[in-house]
Amino acid sequence: MAEGKKGIAIAGTLIADTFYKIDTYPAPGNLTKIRDIVYYIGGTGNTILDLAKLDPKLPLKLSGIIGEDAQGRMMRERLQEFPNIDLANLTVTKDGFSSVTHVMNAQDTKQRTFFYQGGAGDIYEEKYIDWEAIDAEIFHLQYLLLMDKADSPDPEYGTHAARILHAARERGMKTSVDMVSEQSSRAPGIVSAALKYADYCAINEVEAEAGTGVKLPEEGPTESWAKEALQKMKEKGVTTWAVIHCPRCGYGFDCRTDAFVSVPSLHLPEGYIKGTNGAGDAYCSGILYGAYQDMTLEESMILGTACAACSLSQVNGTDGMRSYEETMKLYRELSQA
Repeated sequence: MAEGKKGIAIAGTLIADTFYKIDTYPAPGNLTKIRDIVYYIGGTGNTILDLAKLDPKLPLKLSGIIGEDAQGRMMRERLQEFPNIDLANLTVTKDGFSSVTHVMNAQDTKQRTFFYQGGAGDIYEEKYIDWEAIDAEIFHLQYLLLMDKADSPDPEYGTHAARILHAARERGMKTSVDMVSEQSSRAPGIVSAALKYADYCAINEVEAEAGTGVKLPEEGPTESWAKEALQKMKEKGVTTWAVIHCPRCGYGFDCRTDAFVSVPSLHLPEGYIKGTNGAGDAYCSGILYGAYQDMTLEESMILGTACAACSLSQVNGTDGMRSYEETMKLYRELSQA
């Protein structure tokens, strides 16, 4: 671990995930069977738990809100299992319930569908951030387009999320931002406001299209499309690394040198994928850890790819995550398969 550094702060939407293992996602009016139900922590919980398992000595600090309810207690207890996660800035509110996502994991397609109830995450704003408690090397905010207050207009910075990122920078932190997959007319404005104050941004191809306006080709993401979208992310303000992770390949752009990097996805054995929920967060955790440890962009993208492979091995977002050494061992094994 990088000695003498202050760790990584993860801020934003802490979510209680309810995973439903279903045969298939039914058409309107049809029925499907639920084979299993699992309750777990998600949202920022995915990213911070991935990092905690990747490196048990890495200082981690969480800023978020939970309700005074069973879901909130479940999330707090799960986070407390990891001594390197500082919960000094975890707020428990009596004014609302914990954020909840019902995740439908279809076994035939391996795809997931989400039903989200905002709750506490919708009221998250700068007044809930104790800047001294979460002082870190990197401040990561997630998710844009999911937090009502953070996504709301701000007369000076464009959005409240942008104000938060600016405040983090003013305190000497590098900033990172993530978003959810939403195709809407509001997405470009909200994302653009935040990217003005982002040093790192790692998102998927759907999010990149929504945030940059660079339309995906009908055949899916291509290298030429990725280069255009990554350049647009730089133009919108990303200063260091812009990354787009896609099912078949990851694409990265060093905004300081204009160097383009591509890292192909791993070929996973048949039956390996148990669920896709949290794979994007796992990839992002690899990018954040690589940045923190002064790895190159390519090394960080390889780690992100390995972290995503770990996540895909289990139904929920974090059970599959391993230590850095074990994660890279898995990458080498799957690369040779």
